[in-house]
Amino acid sequence: MKIGIVGMGWVGSSVAVSTLHSGLPTELLLADVQDGLAEGEAMDLAHGAAFYSAAQVRAAEVAEMREADAVVISAGRGGGTNESRLDLLRDNARIVGGIAEQLRGARGIIIVVTNPVDVMTHVALEASGLPPSRVIGSGTMLDTARLRQVLGRELQLEPRSIHAQVVGEHGDSEVVLWSGARVGGAPLSVWPGWSTDREEAVALEVRRAAYEIIRRKGATNHAIGLVTAALLRWTLRGERRVLTVSRLQEGACGLQEVVISLPAVLSVDGATEVIEPAMTDRERAGLRHSAEVLRKAKAELG
Repeated sequence: MKIGIVGMGWVGSSVAVSTLHSGLPTELLLADVQDGLAEGEAMDLAHGAAFYSAAQVRAAEVAEMREADAVVISAGRGGGTNESRLDLLRDNARIVGGIAEQLRGARGIIIVVTNPVDVMTHVALEASGLPPSRVIGSGTMLDTARLRQVLGRELQLEPRSIHAQVVGEHGDSEVVLWSGARVGGAPLSVWPGWSTDREEAVALEVRRAAYEIIRRKGATNHAIGLVTAALLRWTLRGERRVLTVSRLQEGACGLQEVVISLPAVLSVDGATEVIEPAMTDRERAGLRHSAEVLRKAKAELG
C-alpha cells in the first residue's frame, strides 16, 4: 500500500505519524516545496521504524505519487487567529491547483486537507481531471468528531457511543443535524439530563474549536492527522464506512455543482455513494445556505 503526502508542515507531519501508526502503508512518500523538509521528515520518521508496522518512508517528487493508492494534499498557508478558513482561499487555491495538476492520471484517490477544504477539493478535482468520487475532502469528519467529543463530555459518555453528524461547509456555515442525533438508538432530545436549549452552545463550541486552538498554539494538527489516517485506512481497506466527507455533489439533497460534506459510503473507489440524511426544514435551509457560501467562494476564484 503506497501513500503520498504533499505538504509537510504541522498538518502533513501529523498525518504522516498517524498514518504510520495505523499500520496501513508499506511505503510512505513525502513531498514539500521547502528544500530538504520532506527528506528531513522522512529521516526522522524512519528512525521510529521499530515502533510501527514495517514501512519504507522516503522523500519523493509529486509526479511519482501518481502511482500511489492515495495522495493526501496538506500543503498551503495556515490560518491566523482572526482569519476564517475562506480567508485562505486564493493563496491555497494556487498551491493546491498546482499540486493536483501534477497528479493528473493518478491511479488512486486524492484526499484534500488544505483549508478551505471544500473549495480546495473543488480546485483539486478540476485540476486533476479525476472522477468526483476519487477526489475527496476531509470535510466535516473533524467537526463531527468534535461534536461527538463535546457531547460525550456533556453526557459523561464515550464519544463513540454517540451518533451525531455535522454536514455542509467545514467552516462557519456548517450544520449540526440535531434531529438525527442518537445515543444507544435513543434520540438525544429525550436523553436524561439533556436539554435542547444546550444545542446552540454546543454547536458554537464545535464551530469555534479551530479558532480557539489556533489562538493558543498557532495551528490545529493532531486531530486532523488522526481523522485523515482513519479516512485513509477505512477507504483503502474497502470497509464501506459512512463518513461525512466533502465531494462534488451531483443531486443529493438537491445540490449540484458544489463540493460540500454529506454522509457518503467510502471504499477503494472513493466516495461512491452519497446518502441523503433526514433533516428538518431548518436544517435543510442551513445546508442550502452553506452550499451558497461555498458556491460564492468558488466563484471568487474565477
